[in-house]
Amino acid sequence: MVTARPGTTGARETAPTARPDTPDTPQTPQAALPYILGAARAALSALRELLGGLATAVGALLVLALVAVTALTAPLGAGLLLAPLTLRALHALARRERARLTRTGPEVIPPPRPPNRLRAALGDPTTRRELRWLPRHAATGLPLGLLGLLLAMSAVRDTTFPLYWRLAPKDATATSVGIGVAHSWPDALAVALLGVGALAVLVGLGPAMARLQGRPGRALLAAGPDQDLSLRVAELTATRAAALDAHATELRRIERALHDGTQNRLVSVTVLLGAARRQVARDPSRADEILERAQSAAEQALAELRTVARGILPPVLDDRGLSGALSGLAAESPVPCRIDVDVPQRCAASVEATAYFVAAEALTNVARHSGAGQVTVTVRGRGDRLLLTVADDGRGGADEGAGSGLTGIRRRVAAHDGTLRLTSPAGGPTTLEVDLPRGA
Repeated sequence: MVTARPGTTGARETAPTARPDTPDTPQTPQAALPYILGAARAALSALRELLGGLATAVGALLVLALVAVTALTAPLGAGLLLAPLTLRALHALARRERARLTRTGPEVIPPPRPPNRLRAALGDPTTRRELRWLPRHAATGLPLGLLGLLLAMSAVRDTTFPLYWRLAPKDATATSVGIGVAHSWPDALAVALLGVGALAVLVGLGPAMARLQGRPGRALLAAGPDQDLSLRVAELTATRAAALDAHATELRRIERALHDGTQNRLVSVTVLLGAARRQVARDPSRADEILERAQSAAEQALAELRTVARGILPPVLDDRGLSGALSGLAAESPVPCRIDVDVPQRCAASVEATAYFVAAEALTNVARHSGAGQVTVTVRGRGDRLLLTVADDGRGGADEGAGSGLTGIRRRVAAHDGTLRLTSPAGGPTTLEVDLPRGA
């Protein structure tokens, strides 16, 4: 099953028609629908970020209290016993915030693992930066997260008030902000307008609130300037090695495909043509049969060559873009597959090819190993990143070391300086998340 959404890449990548845009072209409601859907998706994404930041902000408040208790009781000796627990809690919360920020935006490169021993932690720059982040996130993340939650609840409660106002007690407060109104249709509609206002504030300010909430973490939880260069050099070295491995693996795959398939077909064609040439002199009536077999072998060789060429860079990516190419994969998938693509602009050709091959290999794994009844491929363009998610409802238990092709996927992704996350508990579901730079 393949579904298309308005405003997705597939719609935006089609060639423009010859009709020029003129100032008097009427603007229909359908033309504004992609912008409305885009704003709604951005608001929902911002709300998820705010709620995720609210959870870590509550944790930051608790860890901050633990740090204060440890510092105050250190002269008495009790704080020295609490110090390892406090440091572990601090580092665990910081790792959780880094992972949250990486899921919702550019990757936050983690610093070297900080120590849990008190004496080493006092001089560790990573621990000091995490301690500076703790009160800032508690002070900004908590109120912003609560405000986002309040706006969402107000939008739902007040907007739907006309549906249930007759059932509410007469003395009940009618609005989420605590304003009591008389129970009548005009008042109910006024309350609904308050809900629409809360929704408009969430849509308009939600993304900015989410960015403001994550700013302390992006500034303080990433590797410091004294460590970032060495980490980046090590990361690029590993990425270069992964790129070379992926390139060598791809060359071996192409060589095997040409040697085992196409070359054998062409040898067969040569042998059959020789036999047909000799048969013409002996029995011309049988030469046609041999030539027919040679033609069939040549056609098979041509089909295999086309398959190899599509494996190098599928032409459908140039013709229809990533959305159309993924729709073709979904149509051929033996497991019912839903495609959801929202990428406003084209990515680099190599990035689109990597996303296509990752999706193709993932769908092959789902069909062979998962026993799933449904699989969903979701692609999102967020800033300078391309986010690809393949989720199925199968039995789970995917193992990268079991020869299921996941190692090849990881190498392809690492070659583009991307990241791969696999979640596949026993019993399912399985979710494969790939984060790629969009390129030029």
